[in-house]
Amino acid sequence: MKKLVLPLLGLLFLSGIVSAYQVTLTAPDILSVGKPLIVNGTSSVGIGTPIEVVLYYQLTTATVVDRTMTYVQSDKTFRVVFDTTNLRKGTYKVEVPGDGQGNSITHIIQLVDRTDEIQISSPLEQIFNGKLNVAGTLEASQNSGVQIEVTGPDDQRIFGPQYISTNFQGYFSVAVPIDETGDYIVSFTDAKGFVGTKSFTVLGSNVTTSPTISAAIPTQVELISAHEKASRDNPAYFVVKSGSDKVNVYTSSNIDWVMEYYDDKGILHTVLDRNQQKPEEIKVKSQGKTLYFKIYPFKYSDNGIVFLYAENAQSVNVSPTIPAPFAVGQPTTVETQKSPLPITILIVSLLSLIFFKLK
Repeated sequence: MKKLVLPLLGLLFLSGIVSAYQVTLTAPDILSVGKPLIVNGTSSVGIGTPIEVVLYYQLTTATVVDRTMTYVQSDKTFRVVFDTTNLRKGTYKVEVPGDGQGNSITHIIQLVDRTDEIQISSPLEQIFNGKLNVAGTLEASQNSGVQIEVTGPDDQRIFGPQYISTNFQGYFSVAVPIDETGDYIVSFTDAKGFVGTKSFTVLGSNVTTSPTISAAIPTQVELISAHEKASRDNPAYFVVKSGSDKVNVYTSSNIDWVMEYYDDKGILHTVLDRNQQKPEEIKVKSQGKTLYFKIYPFKYSDNGIVFLYAENAQSVNVSPTIPAPFAVGQPTTVETQKSPLPITILIVSLLSLIFFKLK
């Protein structure tokens, strides 16, 4: 009987070790298709112990998509990266299988696909001329912007991540310098997160003998912008340096903005003929001159970030101080759109005239 004590104690000791075996998993709950699925974990087993991690697609039943073997590091952690480039959107599960008793560890992930929100207008096949032209529209990103990153034929990043402004139609455009032909992958990210990727192919010779760009690329004017917080008590001020042609300036459209600006002749204009669904917009012939803008919400209860966009302008900048034209007093001439003030003054004047005549 005494001979069984140690074996039994040994079994109890081993069973205690098994029951103490612990594994944790950390992975995103939501991930866009095309982004790497990074799974991190910890384990109480010894250094170098193999850990199998399995990726399943869950519809009515779980289907194995990929499985990989990793090893516990000296800090008790392990890490696995799954490629989601060609996976369909839906529900997935990562799992570390159990010890034969069903004690597996799992984590549920939703893969989302937003690539259909991107509409590319520049050709997906282009002739080499030293630039990769990337242009299009991004749904639900009007008056904001998109972050673009470009990977070259050797899988090395050659551009970005860089923020590119979008106009009120969600249009964006950028010319990325390149020095070779081949396949380029362009990644798009907006305020909601990763959107997706598009593949471009550049054909021809790596010699920039002709600057000709494919005629299929739509002609678009250059669009630049700046943005700042604005309220009735604290308006946003901008300085726009116009270009060689007529400049087109407009606001974002998330709030009903009031646009005041001084032209190059020192005349103040007030623009308020749209609502919050459409931007306030002006077109000015002011070649090479500086225009000063003051933007604030029409309603006192509104406040937020206003974007000021300019087409055919040299620069658009937020003014850190109140520009001199707005700080020195009233202008000599004022042009106003959609302003209730003249009507109010007219009514008061007529009532005063009637009152004095009756008196």
